Amino acid sequence: MESEKSNYGAIMVYFTKPSWAFLVLLFTVIAILSLQISPKAIILPFPLFPVPGSSELDFESDFDPGSCVATFGEFPERKHVMSLKDFGGVGDGKTSNTAAFRKALDYMQRFSEKGGAQLNVPQGKWLTGSFNLTSNFTLFLEQGAVILGSQDPEEWPIVEPLPSYGRGRERLGGRHISLIHGDGLTNVVITGNNGTIDGQGRIWWELWWNRTLNHTRGHLVELMNSRNILISNLTFRNSPFWTIHPVYCSNVVVKGMTILAPLSAPNTDGIDPDSSTNVCIEDCYIESGDDLVAIKSGWDQYGIKMARPSSNIKVRRISGTTPTCSAGVRIKTDKGRGGYIANITIRNIMMERVKIPIRLSRGSNDHPDDRWDPKAIPKIRGIFISNIVSLNSTKAPVLAGIRGASFEGLCFKNVTLLGLSPNAAWHCEFVSGCTNAVFPLPCPHLQNNGSSTCCS
Repeated sequence: MESEKSNYGAIMVYFTKPSWAFLVLLFTVIAILSLQISPKAIILPFPLFPVPGSSELDFESDFDPGSCVATFGEFPERKHVMSLKDFGGVGDGKTSNTAAFRKALDYMQRFSEKGGAQLNVPQGKWLTGSFNLTSNFTLFLEQGAVILGSQDPEEWPIVEPLPSYGRGRERLGGRHISLIHGDGLTNVVITGNNGTIDGQGRIWWELWWNRTLNHTRGHLVELMNSRNILISNLTFRNSPFWTIHPVYCSNVVVKGMTILAPLSAPNTDGIDPDSSTNVCIEDCYIESGDDLVAIKSGWDQYGIKMARPSSNIKVRRISGTTPTCSAGVRIKTDKGRGGYIANITIRNIMMERVKIPIRLSRGSNDHPDDRWDPKAIPKIRGIFISNIVSLNSTKAPVLAGIRGASFEGLCFKNVTLLGLSPNAAWHCEFVSGCTNAVFPLPCPHLQNNGSSTCCS
């Protein structure tokens, strides 16, 4: 996992970070669900949203220890169910269905307050540009259904940059909209019988590699300012940029997903919750050219000004592969980020052939513009890392804080790193904390507070 932006708070992470080959949970068995759901009656095999009159999702008190879905009322059956074919869709992999998808969503929006609507995508290959979802809506991909992202950049329109970034993440100015997009929505489900959404991202990766990209690439799925979101039981592949990006959202569940991209594909993160709260990511398999899961909260002074921290996030039973992130567990921040990273729990991880098992590090001097504030120093406190086993490690942990910043209250408990050379030593600077049952012996920075209260 990589936490790379400022303003995080109260993030609970139960995480399994894959190595170059694979990672498995130490105490649980990965179960990627293959749910068989009727396209005519979206009765989920697990309840998700609150029953009428109840409060919002409470991840801490309401959620079952083994799953992010538990004690909520049965998800309502959508009253209006139609097929993409009803709107002129042609699933031959060549005909553009951009107009069909947009026509369908325009029509189904009228049922948002009348029992909701569901759009079924039948078996076939459905080429399309970007389209926007609506509230109280289900996008359902039947078995054998494949949505293909258009390879015409004009069908991914330019939209305003996110206010917490101040500009496109890769280029100045606006950014390409995501293939599937939504803003200000409530009660949205993207699911199916193991259908596929393929962003056909190679043309975008080549623009990046060739340095001919004019605007920041679009995500595969981005939902903004939305709540009560479920994404489940599908395969997402070949995203141009980050794959799933909930931003300024609450009550988001991503469950039973397979996310795939070539290991060389640039910045194809799997799942990136951003300035969002009450997010659960579980039972997913991810192969990507970058982070599997990265928790963000905007960018430098723009993120600080917006003041929307990511909080109450659970990540568990995740496996996969990535070549670029040499650290199994990484928390990354830098001058200019400001904010805080606090109350993070990472536990029960087995990793194999990971270069650096644990890394807390400065960033790469990556700032949106020259108006970033070098005095905006992040605060890190209350990082609890326990029950970690790393096999065939090549380097000891690296804990590189920032001079003048507060990187304290780091706790490492029951951490065993095997395969290191006899002279391998932890690298620590500008950090403090304590350890309990750690091998090999940690740096002195973590031995100055070995009381039971620090790392109990």
